[in-house]
Amino acid sequence: MAQLKYKDEVFNVSSGSSVLDTLLEHGHEIPNNCRAGACQSCVMQVTKGSVPEQAQIGLKDSHKTRGFFLACSCRPEEDIDICLPDADQTRIPACVSKISKLSNDVVELKIVTVETFAYHAGQYVTLWRDEYLGRSYSLASLPQPDEALTFHIRLIPDGMFSGWVHKELRVGDTIFVQGPIGDCFYTRGKPEQNLLLAGTGTGLAPLLGIMRDALNSEHTGEIHLFHGALTLSGLYLHDDITMLEGAFSNLSYYPCVLNAEKNMPDNVIEGDISKIISASVRHTCGWKTFLSGNQGLVETIRKQVFLAGCNMKDIYADPFIHS
Repeated sequence: MAQLKYKDEVFNVSSGSSVLDTLLEHGHEIPNNCRAGACQSCVMQVTKGSVPEQAQIGLKDSHKTRGFFLACSCRPEEDIDICLPDADQTRIPACVSKISKLSNDVVELKIVTVETFAYHAGQYVTLWRDEYLGRSYSLASLPQPDEALTFHIRLIPDGMFSGWVHKELRVGDTIFVQGPIGDCFYTRGKPEQNLLLAGTGTGLAPLLGIMRDALNSEHTGEIHLFHGALTLSGLYLHDDITMLEGAFSNLSYYPCVLNAEKNMPDNVIEGDISKIISASVRHTCGWKTFLSGNQGLVETIRKQVFLAGCNMKDIYADPFIHS
């Protein structure tokens, strides 16, 4: 049984338990969110000993070299000494430049970092209110000098972070950014390849960035964007994307709602987004697919586009994992 030393206390890590589990069980307040190794909010640093490779998956090489690891994914095989890294080693301050409503429960948050922040459109980052409260959100913006980092943030009932953004955060306030993370982004090199983008709710955010990146790169293949929502109000950028569809002959937009309403726009389709995708795109051999949003639905669509011919290595997904 491995032991870990933290703040001059020594703990036994029981079989199957992670470093995060152990510290939380003993009353230590460690930042954490998804507990699945995705958000990187539980980054810690080993100062003596070594951690398994599994605990550093997804971290930058420079962070691995300095001993950073994910506490939720670390099941130590030897005794280690650990600490919480200083926030300024992993997080970048940013200034809120704009907060605007996209719908009744979704706001668009724009922030400008104090230093250059390199990322790909479609990746996600962890936004921090303070030392302990952070949540992961996908980027809807493009990495251009004149474009702020942009996020679509839905108000979650009793959500500590989303509630703070919607009700308390103001233009000019400081927020902190950690990341970027994820492989769900557009890559140049195959401009003729057809693209399938599908997401629900604010899963539209990364897909919007990927779509814009592809169009700006003069992608010539077909681009099919499916956005699913419960009701019409959930299609919060419907008019903007419809106009964009009219400007690009290779872009097809499929706004989908589960519950139909009176006087819906002509292009809105009623039904389950996964069934609408199956009916609209029957063969995906040679395509590249990007999926985002509800975790269960992402897995359903991943399976169906694979069975329709899409190579698994060409399917990229960042399902939303709630804290």
